[in-house]
Amino acid sequence: MDARFVRACRSTDEMPPEGLVELAVVGRSNCGKSSLINAMSGRKKLARTSSTPGRTRQLCYFRVQFSAEPFHLVDLPGYGYAKVSKTERAAWDELITAYIEGSPYLRGLLLLVDIRRSITDDERSLLEWCERRELMALVALTKADKLAKNRRFAAAAAARRALELEEMPLLTSSTTSLGVSELRGAVAQLLFGEEV
Repeated sequence: MDARFVRACRSTDEMPPEGLVELAVVGRSNCGKSSLINAMSGRKKLARTSSTPGRTRQLCYFRVQFSAEPFHLVDLPGYGYAKVSKTERAAWDELITAYIEGSPYLRGLLLLVDIRRSITDDERSLLEWCERRELMALVALTKADKLAKNRRFAAAAAARRALELEEMPLLTSSTTSLGVSELRGAVAQLLFGEEV
């Protein structure tokens, strides 16, 4: 397994020139995106983590290889964080929209949802957006270790219904590594049609 930070971009003009396929990682602020990126890559400090929501404010590119082919994992700014100005939030939205609609290398979206939170219209809209753009989507529930084992299935079933998913979302925890290897396998399958 190999993973490294490539660059942070404030605009789509700054995207890396390499033509690697891309998987965008998106989720509500403080849902555990950076921690899960670190767990997936096997590197504790690859993506910067913080207890403060809204730390990721750019497109952060990571070159990752845990299957036959390398790819870019692109960490997008989190949505739903209220403590930024309307101007900054609008700039994030514009950047995310330009990236998702404009990147020729984007193959799919990894939507991360904190297992303790209810599904919102934001998550539904992101999956509808994927469908319109004919992108594949994976849904993973993060922080599963924060719920008792007997409550996890109910939370996953509720998310599946709310998002009208064909399959159950993956249960993950960056703290205990629950579901991390399964998530790697799902990513490799989505991007390359191969098993890890």
